[in-house]
Amino acid sequence: MRVPLRSTCAVVREEVDTHPFLRAPHRTMLSLSVPVLLSLIAEPLTGVADTAFVARLGAGPAAALGVATVLLSSIFWVFNFLGIGTQTAVARAHGATGAAAHGAAEAVATALVAALASGTLLALLVWPFLDTLAAFMGAGDAVLADAVVYLRIRLVAAPAVLATIVAFGALRGRQDMRTPFRVAVTVNVVNVVLDALLIFGAGPVPALGVAGAAWATSASQIVGAAWAVAAAWRALGPFARVRLRTLVGLLVVGRDLVLRTALLLAFLLLATRAATHAGADAGAAHQAVRQVWTLTALLLDAYAATAQTLVGFFLGAGRVAVARRAAATGCQWGAATGVLLALAMLAGTRQVEWLLVPAAAAGAFPAAWTVAALAQPLNALSFVTDGVHWGTGDFRYLRNAMLAATLAGALLLALVDVGTPGALLRIWLATASWIAVRAAFGVLRVWPGIGRAPLGAR
Repeated sequence: MRVPLRSTCAVVREEVDTHPFLRAPHRTMLSLSVPVLLSLIAEPLTGVADTAFVARLGAGPAAALGVATVLLSSIFWVFNFLGIGTQTAVARAHGATGAAAHGAAEAVATALVAALASGTLLALLVWPFLDTLAAFMGAGDAVLADAVVYLRIRLVAAPAVLATIVAFGALRGRQDMRTPFRVAVTVNVVNVVLDALLIFGAGPVPALGVAGAAWATSASQIVGAAWAVAAAWRALGPFARVRLRTLVGLLVVGRDLVLRTALLLAFLLLATRAATHAGADAGAAHQAVRQVWTLTALLLDAYAATAQTLVGFFLGAGRVAVARRAAATGCQWGAATGVLLALAMLAGTRQVEWLLVPAAAAGAFPAAWTVAALAQPLNALSFVTDGVHWGTGDFRYLRNAMLAATLAGALLLALVDVGTPGALLRIWLATASWIAVRAAFGVLRVWPGIGRAPLGAR
């Protein structure tokens, strides 16, 4: 029986009016962010498990795994827009009433079709060039052969990987942050069990080596995709038909987000290149700082994902003031966490230096590390405001802001004389400036609301 539109609208309005964020904004922000953080931490553990098992096979297989995983990560990041676009569309539809409230199933169906088609096309197009790509990454002889075997098997699951990205976006858009965490943990458990079985063999199961690691990961990802898509189906109901207009809108989002991410990676590449040119010691110290900076990004991304969902939900409901409050709450938690991260990094300077920095590079490390630590509150604001603007669908603005930040950062890097002492410090000062420009654009779009700001004061 079809539910009357009036009844559906009343249910949605009641859900908006009784949302826990209205009573306890900080508790709601934290309760939604913690499962996201745990799932973000759990997802990379698949690669860690593979590395731990394959390392027992020797240096050659371990090197092959490193080459293959870097290539796969570089390929798959392009499609993150599928999850971001889906999460925003579902969150907005979740808070909306009337016909707008029925757009979630259509958005998810469109993104799933795009994910499955893109994953299949990706595998078919990349397959003939795997040898060339692995060789480009420096693999040779046995390393090349193992890397290609691993890549071929992992590409079998490419459609599943992209479908999982979409399903996670749909679930988080519905404010279900726990199911993606459960899926991520299950994927890791299945992967570890299959790693032990397939890499080394047991009973009638032959030892497959690197190929076994690839099959373990692919199988676990397919299991995870099936669970995630089924959960999204239950949350949203049967997926609607795909409309060309919705697909075009998703591709426009993809264009803006891919360009934005490419600019982000370009700056990080330029900074790493400058540090490497400054010498082996500076390069080693930079790698240590960058690794920890990447780890802190996981924590800050959790607030970004939660802010995206809450802002999208309340904006879809037409509650702009509450959406602004959600943005402010996310920024408050992000900034506070950034301060705590800064203090923790400063307190742990010697421990990190002992753990990650070669003795020869110890002289270049402390000053750059201090700059990276002090920049954490700004880093937090840049990440959280990204999530806020994802929630408003302000993707073009984010692209343009990243362009401005990267141009400014690249200019500062170009002014660094890598042949002089203290070059790494100046490289991280340029990086902190890049972060500051991103944070400034992110904050000013909401407070006071520069340009055609979706959350501008009204």
